[in-house]
Amino acid sequence: MTFSRDTISSKHIDAPTATPQAASSFLSPATQRSVELPDTSARVSYRQISSYIEARIQRGDWQAHERLPSVRQLSRDSGMHRLTVFKAYQHLKTQGTIYARSKSGYYVAPPAVHTLTNENELEPALFEGTMNELHRLPARYQFSQALIDPNLLPNHYFTEYTKKVFDLYPKLLGTYAHVQGDLELRELLARYFSQHSRFYLEPEELLITSGAQQAIFLIAEAWIRPGDYVLVESPTYATALDVFRQKGARFLEVSTDADGYNMEQIEQLMRQYRPRLFYVNPTFHNPTGLCIPAEQRKQLVDLAAQHQCLLIEDDTCSDMYFGAAPPPPLFAYDTEGYTVYIRSFSKYISPGLRIACIAARQPWMQMLISCKSLTDGGTPLLNQKVFLHYFMSDRLHRHLDTLRIALRIRMETMQTELQQTNWHYIEPQGGLNLWVELPPELSVSRLLSHALTEGISFVPGSLFDYGKRPSQHIRLSFSFANETLIQQGMRELIRIADEL
Repeated sequence: MTFSRDTISSKHIDAPTATPQAASSFLSPATQRSVELPDTSARVSYRQISSYIEARIQRGDWQAHERLPSVRQLSRDSGMHRLTVFKAYQHLKTQGTIYARSKSGYYVAPPAVHTLTNENELEPALFEGTMNELHRLPARYQFSQALIDPNLLPNHYFTEYTKKVFDLYPKLLGTYAHVQGDLELRELLARYFSQHSRFYLEPEELLITSGAQQAIFLIAEAWIRPGDYVLVESPTYATALDVFRQKGARFLEVSTDADGYNMEQIEQLMRQYRPRLFYVNPTFHNPTGLCIPAEQRKQLVDLAAQHQCLLIEDDTCSDMYFGAAPPPPLFAYDTEGYTVYIRSFSKYISPGLRIACIAARQPWMQMLISCKSLTDGGTPLLNQKVFLHYFMSDRLHRHLDTLRIALRIRMETMQTELQQTNWHYIEPQGGLNLWVELPPELSVSRLLSHALTEGISFVPGSLFDYGKRPSQHIRLSFSFANETLIQQGMRELIRIADEL
C-alpha cells in the first residue's frame, strides 16, 4: 500500500464510482424504466449525472423552486462520489437549470427564468469535504497544494540517473527490496545526518518508507490503541489527525504562537494524562510556518523523557529556509531515545520517488519494521537507488540553492498582493505556506465556496483542527503556482472577498 501527502491523485476530478446496482438503487422502478443513470461499470462523469438530474426536472419529478437532494444525500443514495455530484450541480447552476441558496441547498429554477431576481440568494454550495477531496477539485490558481511546482524540480537529470542505476545494478528489477530499506542508502543517510543534522545513528536505526504519510501510518499502527491520549499542536497537519483518529486516539491540543510552544501547558498535559505520544512539526510548521527555537526543543525532549512520552517529529521542509538554517531536529537533543524522527525528501527532490525515512532507537525500530513488513514488504528498490545517486551528487546542492531563491520570490509575490488587504500573517522563515488570518466579518466557508467556482483553491483553517472547529485562518501555499499565477489568483481572491 502506498500513501501520498498533499498530492494530486489523478488528472481527472471524478472519483471512482460504485457498482451499477448501487448507482441506481435510489431510483424507483418507474424512474428506472424511463430515466436511468448510465451503466456505472464504466467511469461515470459529472455530465452524465447532470443529464440525469436535468431529465427528471424536465419530466416534472422536481418542480420550480423545489429543493433538490443535498450533495451528501444524493451521493449516499446513488452511490456516486460527493465530488462528482457537487460538480454536476455546479454545471447545472452555470446553465441556469438550478440555483443555490446560502446554507439551504440547490433548487429548481423556473422554466422561463433561470436566475433569481435577488442575486444575494445565489450562493455556491459550501465545501464540506476533506483535504484530499479539496485537492481533487480543479483549480486554475492552486493555493491549496503544499507541493513544489514540477517546473522547479530537476526532472531532466533523473533520466540520466535512472540509466546510471541500471548500468550499476543490471539485476535491479529482479530483486526485492529489504523491508528496512536499501543498506547502501541507509549508510548514506546515516552519514548525512551526522554531518548536517548533528546526530549520530547506525544504519540499523533507519527505516526507509514510501513517503512521510506512510511513516505516520506505521507509527500509529505500532503505538496507538483505542482510547490512547495523543498530544497534537493546534493547528496541525490534517492527514496525521485523520490517521490518529482512525486508530481511536483521543486528542489533547497544545497551543502555539509566534514564540513557539506553551511549555507549561505541555508539562501539565503530560503529567495529568500521560499521553502515548506527541506529534510535532517544529521546523517550518505546517500550516503556520513557525520554527520552534532551540531552547524549547531541548525542554521538550527533557519533558518527554521525564514523562515517558514519545515525540514524533515530522520534518518535511527543513531544507526550505530563506535565511539562516533552522536549529537541529529534536532527535539531535535526545539522549534517552524518546524521539522518533520522520524525514521526508519528497517535497524538493522528486515527489514521484516517495522517499522518506524514520530514525528511531531500539526497541522502537523493531516495532516499526514489523509494521512495515505487513504493509508493503519494502519501499521499491528502484526508487531508492535513483534517489541515492542523485542525493550523492553536487547537482542536489545547486538545485537546493536555486529552489530556495525561487520559493522566496513566490512568497514575496503573494505577500505583495496581501499588502492591499487587512489580512494578517507572520512571515515564515521557510516552508511552503502562509498562514493568513481573515477579518472576523469575512466568512471563510463562503469565501472558499465562491473561490472554488472561480477556479481558486486554498485550505480553510478548520481542516487543521482536530475538532474541525470554525477558524478565521486559511492556508495559502505559494510553492505550486508561478509568480504570474500567484499575482492573478491573489487579485481574484481578494476581489471575491471584497464582494462578499
